Amino acid sequence: MPTPPSTAQDWPGKRLGLPERGPRSIARPGRRFAAIILDWIIATSISVVFFTPGETILDRLGASNATATLVAFAILQVAFISTAGGSLGHLVFGMRVVPLTPAWVGVLRPLGRTALLCLFIPAVIWDRDQRGMHDRLVGTVLVRR
Repeated sequence: MPTPPSTAQDWPGKRLGLPERGPRSIARPGRRFAAIILDWIIATSISVVFFTPGETILDRLGASNATATLVAFAILQVAFISTAGGSLGHLVFGMRVVPLTPAWVGVLRPLGRTALLCLFIPAVIWDRDQRGMHDRLVGTVLVRR
């Protein structure tokens, strides 16, 4: 049965059975953007402090190791989503990653989600429910707490 065209009264997440606002509603783009910036700043800080050569922190600034930053970002994403339900950025900005079916998000979903997120392109392709391709492919959704 074909899906009826969306109307002006629809909201992101309605097709998924999520509320329009409040807890468990789809996290909006502003929060998402702020969260990923915070996560990237934390990963870059780890890269600068632990994986960039230099005598002092001031010598290291601006010369972070891109591979170390990406690996730190990925490890933080998987670890925090699996254990706390969201990355540090998600938690600070009042969001969490949940599976579409009520259950623990597990470890495999965050692994797949993070791998796709690190490829960047899947994260910027969204559907009508404002879910990135990285969330759609692993069966998760980023919601407000």
